Amino acid sequence: MSVPDRFRAFRIHDDAEGIRSGLEDVTLDDLAEGDVTVQVSWSGINYKDALAASGKGKILRRSPLNGGIDVAGTVVASASDDFRPGDLVLANGSGLSETRDGGFSEYLKLPSDIVVRLPDGLTLREAMGLGTAGFTAAMCLHRMEANGQRPEMGPIVVTGASGGVGAVAINLLTAAGYEAHAITGKVDEFDWLEHLGARQCISRHDLHWGQKPLERASWAGCIDNVGGDMLAGISRVIDLWGNIACCGMAGGHGLHTTVFPMILRGVRLLGISSSNCPIELRRKLWARLGVEWKPPHLKEIIRIEFDLVEMLPVFKQMQEGGSLGRTVVRIGE
Repeated sequence: MSVPDRFRAFRIHDDAEGIRSGLEDVTLDDLAEGDVTVQVSWSGINYKDALAASGKGKILRRSPLNGGIDVAGTVVASASDDFRPGDLVLANGSGLSETRDGGFSEYLKLPSDIVVRLPDGLTLREAMGLGTAGFTAAMCLHRMEANGQRPEMGPIVVTGASGGVGAVAINLLTAAGYEAHAITGKVDEFDWLEHLGARQCISRHDLHWGQKPLERASWAGCIDNVGGDMLAGISRVIDLWGNIACCGMAGGHGLHTTVFPMILRGVRLLGISSSNCPIELRRKLWARLGVEWKPPHLKEIIRIEFDLVEMLPVFKQMQEGGSLGRTVVRIGE
């Protein structure tokens, strides 16, 4: 299959003229190098993508670049022995839309050492319905279980539960045998979160952590998407030997707490850097997401689907806190 001379890509520029982004016609030579060329079928939108397009998050480390930290499609050319034309593949994180061109493009070149073969049990659309959000949720659970977390220890609470990572985490935890609790500011979505498996839903506006360095334990662990005061409060109410997987900072990057949870209850604070996950573990986790960790309600978690030309309003809505679940972008056939 040949690549057309010119094709569409959502490009982000950050230069002396400021931040600007939009659809452009590009050639393959305009894009970052890679030994695997992919015809892109689907991508997904993450909060990080919205920050990159607006320039608010200082995501780009070179310019211009395609946006999109997730990509899935079909190999059309390969100089790597690991992949050949016709293979269905995906990539997420790994510098996409930071140091190299991302997935908001009809064609893309990728280095083979960041490419993952599409797992059994997933379509390309489903893979992007999971995307970095689903992969991050899986990495959280993997790290927690590697540090001793087990369902019999008690419920796991998920903060920012109505977002992409949170919604997948609720469904994933339930499928893995855990009792999942949800914290969200969107009380209108309690029914939806309960449908995904949340045994209990709590409005973040109703949380009162108390003033002591340690309070009565409420949960056996946490997947935290919020950071800031939420993470500080959560750390004081996690039970003995529990794990907190820290994967977001929508509530701020500061952390004002004490060492008491760590040294008196053995609580572990686990940093989750899904973008920098080693490729061997990345491929292993994606394989699990296609089989035993595939969220049973993935179809309902994918709330919005749109075309490449319709992206800017979605970015704005996401930055204003209006996103719910996962959003996928249809790019090719």
